[in-house]
Amino acid sequence: MRRKDKEVAEPEIVQYILEQAPAIRIAMCDEHMPYIVAMNFGWEPGRIYLHSAMEGRKISILERNSRVAFQTDLNTEIIAGESPCNWGAKYLSLIGSGRACFIETPEEKKHALDLIMSKYSGAGDFAYPSSTLDKTCVIRIDIAEMTGKKSG
Repeated sequence: MRRKDKEVAEPEIVQYILEQAPAIRIAMCDEHMPYIVAMNFGWEPGRIYLHSAMEGRKISILERNSRVAFQTDLNTEIIAGESPCNWGAKYLSLIGSGRACFIETPEEKKHALDLIMSKYSGAGDFAYPSSTLDKTCVIRIDIAEMTGKKSG
């Protein structure tokens, strides 16, 4: 990172960002064109979990190329300046990369969906009908690298 003074290295701040961020953006490469989508997510150390329909552009891309990048942010605020060159922003953000894989077993799917549901609901253990698990695609991203940044 070029600006070490803006780097977020403290694990508790990284955890805070992942807990509080409302969505994560997943970037993929479709042939030679980038494709990005915002998604709800859950996480545990070293992993990000997503859920999706079983088909669509995102799924087709990930079947061909499992490499992804991701970005999330929160507490973003524009800070007005005296002149155009003095404007800025406050934020907390994370970017990273990794590999996506499709989770197949009902137990692993339930674990991932529980993490996603817990993030948004604050509750714990959930029940999912097997018919729901069968038609839900669950994606795990194994994080290869992740960098945090803050300003303001």
